Amino acid sequence: MSTIITGRNLIAGLWLESDALFDSRSPSRPDEVIGTFPASSLEEADAAVAAARRAYPAWRRTSRVLRAELFDRLAQLVKRHTDDLACLMARECGKVLAECRAEVIEGLHMIQYVFGTGRHPSGEVLASEIAEKDAFVRRKPWGVAAVITPWNFPFAVPLWMLGPSLVEGNTVVFKPSEETPAVGQRIVELMVEAGFPVGVVNLVHGDGNIGERLVRNSDVNVILFTGSWDVGSHIQQVSATMVDRIVAAEMGSKSAVIVCKDARLDLAVNAAVISAFKTSGQRCVSAGRVLVHESLLDTFCEKLIAVTKRLVIGEPLDPASFTGPVINQHAVDKVLSYNALARQEGATVLLDGGRREGHYLTPFVYRIEAKSGIRCAREEVFGPHLAVIPFRTNEEAAAIYNDTPYGLSLGVITEDYRAMRFFREECEFGMGYVNLPCIGAEVHLPFGGVKRSGNGHPSAAGLVEAVTHKVSWTINHGEDIRMAQGLTTGIEP
Repeated sequence: MSTIITGRNLIAGLWLESDALFDSRSPSRPDEVIGTFPASSLEEADAAVAAARRAYPAWRRTSRVLRAELFDRLAQLVKRHTDDLACLMARECGKVLAECRAEVIEGLHMIQYVFGTGRHPSGEVLASEIAEKDAFVRRKPWGVAAVITPWNFPFAVPLWMLGPSLVEGNTVVFKPSEETPAVGQRIVELMVEAGFPVGVVNLVHGDGNIGERLVRNSDVNVILFTGSWDVGSHIQQVSATMVDRIVAAEMGSKSAVIVCKDARLDLAVNAAVISAFKTSGQRCVSAGRVLVHESLLDTFCEKLIAVTKRLVIGEPLDPASFTGPVINQHAVDKVLSYNALARQEGATVLLDGGRREGHYLTPFVYRIEAKSGIRCAREEVFGPHLAVIPFRTNEEAAAIYNDTPYGLSLGVITEDYRAMRFFREECEFGMGYVNLPCIGAEVHLPFGGVKRSGNGHPSAAGLVEAVTHKVSWTINHGEDIRMAQGLTTGIEP
């Protein structure tokens, strides 16, 4: 039996316990308590923001190179603790161990990327209209960033946000998901060990009320959020009234794999299974739909079901498991309700999804025609729930793909370079893959989407745009004043 973790907040360099607590429990064994964590008060959230605000001036003035070198120290610690981190994650969020190790490596890649940027250019030198002038564009940090993260990637996603924010000179308040507080706390413990100064990184545990308090605090300049559309859109609405407030939010999807008539069938089936059922369908980029050319439909479905039936849905720490449980009872109820909705909306069930003790669900797969108003094929389920939808032409497939409020990830299985280009141009997405699953992001590539999928996730490629703002800096090396656009000064020499 593992030792129960005692959770604490980190505010202004002090690890603080709380009288009000909540439990973090294993989704594979709901009776197993991973740890007890502070149910933080609103005042504690305010204190964390104030600590970050006090630490900001000195951190901003610290050399960017020296800020980055702290991430090199952090990288060495993560390498040393990779196995322990993966095991903790598997126990707390229910992902299988192989996925958890891969997530730790993903977080490490972000840390390494951020370390590397410390000595890279962070501005531009531009030509001026006036020969005697030098013109520069520089980037400055906004100030305090609130980092509000989900449970499904409790290690990598926080580091996607924390890393670029900190290396660019912002200070942070980090609120991990209440479903995975132990992993969130471990990240901060390692950052403290790496030597991040007092107040630069602050940690507050708690539920959505703590997130709401951070969002409504006008001393927070940047909100970095991954989660649902309902919460993300609320954050955007609250923030719209605030001066110097930036929101970067990724808010879900109804992603899909499109299987064209010339697709290699085994590759298509594997891509669909990985896209739909890795992490039990609980990735923001998970495929809730696979669109299949009608000429391949019967053969594809037969092979898809055969492969899906062989998947081992089991203990996260068992190397034989393909995937584990969903996160909690609410997730179980939601997925089962969408399974029932699919039947009500006329689906032909190909593989019936069931449940086992704990929060285990087996895949639910069905065929359905694309029709206006079909909810099960348009709304995000966030579980092992897959719609197989036939199409006749590439134009029809693109229209079906776009017929959802979301636009995050797309996989296209084809050997036809013209089809590749067509879907690249006609589908509404942020990340596209050819002859690959629609999951598998890399830290140095953009991560984000369109429509309800958000305004761009804070990835390495995009976060600098969110956590800094551009300023121009023009220097006159002449001995008199000459204005741009030929403007005269109106002052006699």
